Amino acid sequence: MRTALDTNLLVYAEGFGDQTRVSATRRLLEQLTDADVVVPLQCLGELFRVLTGKAGRPTQQAQEAVLSWMDAFPVLETNANAWRGAMDLCVAHQLACWDALVLNVAAEGGARLLLTEDLQHGFSWRGVRVVNPLIEPTDPLLDQLLG
Repeated sequence: MRTALDTNLLVYAEGFGDQTRVSATRRLLEQLTDADVVVPLQCLGELFRVLTGKAGRPTQQAQEAVLSWMDAFPVLETNANAWRGAMDLCVAHQLACWDALVLNVAAEGGARLLLTEDLQHGFSWRGVRVVNPLIEPTDPLLDQLLG
């Protein structure tokens, strides 16, 4: 089951955030080592921005972190069709444009799950279910993925 990771999980995995979320995200990613995980390009840009801004990391260190994620997982590209679909989401469901873009890119990339804290847990669109992996009870699809 293809699974997309949103920015907040990448940020936590990089050690920025409260220790509970950092630890939970790192445990989750260890469980996903054999899964079909992808990362939308938008999320890598946001990760770089957070690491160099709020986290205060030097740009070279942030670049290395982003490149490591690019080496670890396939990257889902953003294109004009992705923006069209994102705008549809904004109009139909009043989502923020950047969240809508991530969700639409995940859908276009064949993801079944989008793991994030930023969108409404349980929301589904074009076959992608939004799942917050840091809350209990866990979503049945996430349980299935983690097997």
